[in-house]
Amino acid sequence: MSTWRNHQRSEPAISTASLPDIVFMLLFFFMTVTTINNTELLVDNELPEATAVNKLDKKDRIIEIYVGTPKKSLEKVLGTSPQIQLDDRIAYLNDVVPYVLGELSKKPEAVRNFVTVSLKVDKEVKVGVVSDIKKELQKAHLFKVNYTTYQGNDTNVGF
Repeated sequence: MSTWRNHQRSEPAISTASLPDIVFMLLFFFMTVTTINNTELLVDNELPEATAVNKLDKKDRIIEIYVGTPKKSLEKVLGTSPQIQLDDRIAYLNDVVPYVLGELSKKPEAVRNFVTVSLKVDKEVKVGVVSDIKKELQKAHLFKVNYTTYQGNDTNVGF
């Protein structure tokens, strides 16, 4: 009679042959899904500080408008008064409504009621310019406006 030998069975090794395929699939996925904001700022835009700040989570629901004095290279052409930048161009006040409505029409139907207009206003710009932009946004029935700021602390607030 033969004797039984006690052999320890080892599990087969996990195949890593498909691992490079998975890595490249993930790489291509993130390359196609990720978007990069390519807006070149034509205006100086040093944002003010605020103490009560909330972060906007959904970037696809934001329309950005920049306001500030023109960059040094554009001062000879545009002057030193505050300018409005929409995408990559300097615009007039009456261009705000058509721009915002055009951007709104690019958004999916389900998201349009939740869109926020984000005003990125330089801290040296007077309130009158911001008020004029808000009046234009009211004409388009866009009442959800956000002012982009940096997080400040309570000790810097002067009264």
